[in-house]
Amino acid sequence: MERDIVWRILTDIEEAQQTILKRHSLRDYSVPDHVIDRSIGIFGERITPDESVRRIIKSVRENGDTAVFEWNQKIDNMELDSLLVSPEEMQSALDHIPADLRHALEHAAERVRAFHKKQPISSWIDAQPQGSLGQLVRPVDSVGVYVPGGTAPLPSSLLMSVIPAQVAGVKEIIVCTPPGSGDGDIHPTILAAAAIVGVTKMFRVGGAQAIAAMAYGTQSIPRVATIVGAGNLFVTLAKQQVYGDVGIDGLLGPTETMVIADDSADPKLAAADLLAQAEHEALASAILLTPSRKFAEAVNEEIYKQAKVLSRRDIIKLSVTNNSGTVITKDLEQAFEIANEYAAEHLCLLVENPWSWVGHVRNAGGIFLGEHSYEVLGDYIAGPSHVMPTSGTARFASPLNVLNFVKITSLIGLDQASAIELSRSAELLANAESLTGHATAAKFRREMKSE
Repeated sequence: MERDIVWRILTDIEEAQQTILKRHSLRDYSVPDHVIDRSIGIFGERITPDESVRRIIKSVRENGDTAVFEWNQKIDNMELDSLLVSPEEMQSALDHIPADLRHALEHAAERVRAFHKKQPISSWIDAQPQGSLGQLVRPVDSVGVYVPGGTAPLPSSLLMSVIPAQVAGVKEIIVCTPPGSGDGDIHPTILAAAAIVGVTKMFRVGGAQAIAAMAYGTQSIPRVATIVGAGNLFVTLAKQQVYGDVGIDGLLGPTETMVIADDSADPKLAAADLLAQAEHEALASAILLTPSRKFAEAVNEEIYKQAKVLSRRDIIKLSVTNNSGTVITKDLEQAFEIANEYAAEHLCLLVENPWSWVGHVRNAGGIFLGEHSYEVLGDYIAGPSHVMPTSGTARFASPLNVLNFVKITSLIGLDQASAIELSRSAELLANAESLTGHATAAKFRREMKSE
């Protein structure tokens, strides 16, 4: 019987680099026809997602709540009387979810908070006789958190985004999340998570209209200083378009995991870890790098066997067929070279003595060391935020952390003697740049007489 889920095993590195290892820019994304076709019913013409988002943002910026209500109805078929979720709804959800689920959410919140409290973010001042220099580290005034709420509502994302902002000292934190149904009901686990961390402002709105509302403010939704959280293509495009008017954590694309394994690993566990990421969405990617053909084939068998009983098998089939597979490398050194070039969101080291390989990793959102530090723990409860850089941005970006929610102000407080001493160099540099006004300001200080 022919298998409907086929896990590729690639032995040609160049072929792998042109297929499953190839990175695609957000600017070059390929849009399925059905996505563009849907724009006809919403906008009356076939337009790209980028143009759709542009129009949504413009209307929300100009018309506030009225536009948000209209887009909620047109896009999500939601007829709402109010966008705001009451604190009573959040508390009621917390009171009615199963006790073990409540404990799990509370346990995760405790660990995430404890982890981020260890991150140093203190101001400093270097006081010298001639004056002081330093940096003031202060939280941003407000943060907007986007929490996905579609086919797989993610209360864990609320915890992973809100808690670091709270640790940073942000005073106003709002949450936007799309209801899971046309009657405006938000998934109870998201409401419960919000109650656990003390969210006071949550709004029933998703998609590009949510990002626009948080970026520019409406009659109901406050304008924020920075927006964080992952979402679908339209959410990511909206974050890209509002950036500059508001801060963002990054352009977070489809989730991805890369596993480096040798013969010491258990193929059953490796397959489970790969499938855990493949089930997120059709665009997710799960890639295994190993020098062992025997291990690769064992993982292949396990993936076929395990996928048969998973609830999101249809999604797994798409992500495995289009974006995933195994690459046979010459040795582990080559595997780490490929991993550094790929810069995965999650890099799992299922190798003998994984700590000895940490120094080989330059680019990764998170490193998961050994079979006991599996990536799913990072998704929910280990401690670090699971909001991590995707699409190769781990080459320059970091996971969501306390520093995303603070800003640094430089402090310069020199005395007159220092001003005179430094003015000559400043004047020379200013003249080299043909900025005579700068040079004059420096020259005047040098001409001052010490009292």
